[in-house]
Amino acid sequence: MNNLIARGANIVINNWLMLKAKENLLIVTNDDHLEEANVLKKYAKEVGSTVDIMLVERTGKKVGIYFDRNDRVFDPYDAIIGATKYSLVTTLAAKRAISFGKKYVSLPLSTNNGISMLEYDFMTEDTEISKIKANLLMKNIKGSSKIDITTELGTDISFNMKGRKPGFFNGNVEDGGGFSSSSIEVYIPIVETATNGVLILDGSYGYIGRVENPFKVIFEDGKIINIEDCKSGKILREYLESFNDARMYYAGELGIGLNSKSRCDGNCYIEDESAYGTFHLGLGRNHALGGNHEASGHFDLVTHDPNIYFDNRLIMDKGKVTIHNMVF
Repeated sequence: MNNLIARGANIVINNWLMLKAKENLLIVTNDDHLEEANVLKKYAKEVGSTVDIMLVERTGKKVGIYFDRNDRVFDPYDAIIGATKYSLVTTLAAKRAISFGKKYVSLPLSTNNGISMLEYDFMTEDTEISKIKANLLMKNIKGSSKIDITTELGTDISFNMKGRKPGFFNGNVEDGGGFSSSSIEVYIPIVETATNGVLILDGSYGYIGRVENPFKVIFEDGKIINIEDCKSGKILREYLESFNDARMYYAGELGIGLNSKSRCDGNCYIEDESAYGTFHLGLGRNHALGGNHEASGHFDLVTHDPNIYFDNRLIMDKGKVTIHNMVF
């Protein structure tokens, strides 16, 4: 067994999911990640858990549609790991499971360099430290209405979070109130029709990988209305078109990466979006995050070194969280 994959699986089962003996666990995966699912199963059985593996069909980035249409599929289980290539955490099935007090870890295993996500060092980030950072950040943004973000490259974009509650992921389901993600971040289910302005995308575009050259994306009333006509912009345009779903053009999440061990290199979707010093816009479905938007998928656009203002208060300065003269 690959020692690094074993290390990552042990973290997921024991540090994040905090699985207990006699809990029924379902691991949802696909053929590409069956080896990793079996390692997760091994550690779960060592705890004394009953484990089933569910193989999903090769439905690609629209895999979440099945879990919207079959929202009771997780009902027989105490704990679920979404270990497919694409995230399932924003589906109706995940939302239902979480509402019934089940434990859910989102573990989208997509990478672009042939290395298992379970091998990445960012998974070893201390959950207690990330929890302290996230709670401090959320304390200072809770109750805000308007968010403004700028970057030196020209991003100038605004969001509305009025009535929306921020949350955080650090892997640990107890800290997340029953569910969490391998992405260490503070997330906000922004109002889906209120994103306006210009995003200069210079990090990564979700599952696709690294952005080679920064390009302009324009939002109006929540929706992408223009993508710059260039090579990098064409990649995003064609990816969005492949969903054949106009709802995928809406921003439903704003995330702030807090994992100091992550790098936004385009090799791993989860590592990119959790990298400290970045923010990301989640396009498409956002149910389990606390939003109201339905779509056939969800993926993130990651950008470096933002200045982030909540109700005109500077919270992140060129990628560094700064609160009450504290920087971390």
